[in-house]
Amino acid sequence: MSTRETASGSGAESDLDYDDLGLVAGLEIHQQLDTATKLFCQCPTEIREPEAADRTFTRYLHPTRSELGEIDEAALEESRVDREFEYLAYDSTCLVEEDDEPPHELDAEALETVLEIAQLMDMSPVDQAHVMRKIVVDGSNTSGFQRSTLIATDGEIETSEGAVGIEDLMLEEESAQRVEETDDGVRYSLDRLGIPLVEIGTKPDISTPEQALEAAERIGMLLRSTGKVKRGLGTIRQDVNVSIADGARVEIKGVQSLDDIDDIVRTEAARQRELVEIREELAERDASVGDVQDVTDVFEDTESGVIGGALNSGGAVMGVLLSGFDGIVGREIAPDRRLGTELSDHAKRHGAGGIFHTDELPAYGVTEAEVAALREAVGAGPDDAVAIVAADTDVAEAAIEAAAERAEAALEGVPEETRGANDDGTTRYLRPLPGAARMYPETDVPPVEPDPSEVPEPELLTEKVERYQDEFDLGEGLAEQVAYGKHMPLFEVVVADGIDPTLAATTLESTLTELRRDDVPVEALTETHIASVLQLVESGELPNEGVPDLLTVLAEEPDQTAEEAAEDAGLGGADEAEVREAVVGVVERNEEQVAEEGMQAFSGLMGECMGALRGKADGDLVSQLLREEIQKRA
Repeated sequence: MSTRETASGSGAESDLDYDDLGLVAGLEIHQQLDTATKLFCQCPTEIREPEAADRTFTRYLHPTRSELGEIDEAALEESRVDREFEYLAYDSTCLVEEDDEPPHELDAEALETVLEIAQLMDMSPVDQAHVMRKIVVDGSNTSGFQRSTLIATDGEIETSEGAVGIEDLMLEEESAQRVEETDDGVRYSLDRLGIPLVEIGTKPDISTPEQALEAAERIGMLLRSTGKVKRGLGTIRQDVNVSIADGARVEIKGVQSLDDIDDIVRTEAARQRELVEIREELAERDASVGDVQDVTDVFEDTESGVIGGALNSGGAVMGVLLSGFDGIVGREIAPDRRLGTELSDHAKRHGAGGIFHTDELPAYGVTEAEVAALREAVGAGPDDAVAIVAADTDVAEAAIEAAAERAEAALEGVPEETRGANDDGTTRYLRPLPGAARMYPETDVPPVEPDPSEVPEPELLTEKVERYQDEFDLGEGLAEQVAYGKHMPLFEVVVADGIDPTLAATTLESTLTELRRDDVPVEALTETHIASVLQLVESGELPNEGVPDLLTVLAEEPDQTAEEAAEDAGLGGADEAEVREAVVGVVERNEEQVAEEGMQAFSGLMGECMGALRGKADGDLVSQLLREEIQKRA
């Protein structure tokens, strides 16, 4: 496969040769496990609506030192942003989730599942697994750290571009779900906190965007093969580590869609190349970053709404001279993102709305005269740029200092950092890369000794597709839908209980989809509902044609059993005499059409017969009796 592609950079398309760039990438896949309880307590793993919360509490979090007395740089920067964290608690929330009680022992079901995953990736389990604390002070965990356990190492998966090593497999607790920003900080929901999460980290063996996507797809298939992972939006997240030869390792967090991975890698490689070129140009200009200055006086009579609003509230305008940066701050380094956007991302971390810079001014109500006065105030020459922040004085000072630090990093090239994935395939700054000081032992949870000897190796989804075709006589398309679908574990259960495989497959993959399109609330259906409906068909108490109607009734009134719903809705199976009576009635009402068209009237009358029977009769029986009645009169 060719490693030369087209990617966007500096406002124009340019060829990227990934071999020449020295592209290196690795993946971290985070997948929620579908266990009955959470990793360190007995609370359920179901996601709740925020409106269901029955109480709240607040916390302030601060970083702690590791056993060696060190403080992690990423946690330290996070703590500089003064925020209150509010947590939504539910009737199922326990003291462990609130960090008011020590965690319980590691969940056995979760451990067994990750050992299955380790087998599928040819990994070696550790002799003894120790729970570690990973410092997290962004509010996503009430304790101020995430508990993480190394379970297995040294595995491998295959891609069309070569093998990709699997470095480690971790069992972790999921973070709390971010609900919204508040005036004082962030609001989180505790329903997600503590759900078992497997983290799979690859080695940096990936050399093209396409290989990154293929590796992620392969890992996703292996995870789903266990039948023990959660499905749906937010249950799997991909982080991508990317670097080029002259760049630096950048971790990109929170890639929600698998299909975005190749675009993320492609865009990040181009961004790093642009930053390397900016570094070289700044070096030729002998560029530097000056000291932060108060330039409020320049804007005393400004008509700029943003700046005027800050000053009218008693704020200030702080600026910094960027010597040699003229034309560079406004330079595009990724689609619709400029070096100035990077500076702005850092400023926003401290509460500012962003920055203004002279590559984009005059604009936003700032006049040409004010730009000239600003340049004069900081001593800027024609090759220089100036960045400013208008906000409350403390905020403005902290924000412009952060922007200045990012400008200084541009002199070095590509900073090592953690970035967040945007919906458009670009990324934004989040925080510095975490270091070793982030981890230290968890003393409240005893170590465990993983025993893979009794853990069966799951059947791969690709193997399931072949088996469903051979054993159950399903078509290739339907077999693939079932194997890769979220209802695969239920399909296995009901077929083992004697349900016809074709009926089970079409119900799970076709009927439910059609009902969802018709706005039937199928999410209210439980596995018990669906299995009970299929059992009624298997026992002859419900015809195949009654399945959609009965599922609809159960979805709208989920407190009923399938038997109760079928009886109340009159969906029980009709005997042959009742079916014949209904068919005769339809034929007699359409006597003239039958006389004129004969058997050609069959199709139209068949639909009318099924409607008259309201799903109480099997279609084959209705068809047989209708043909008989038409032939009598033809």
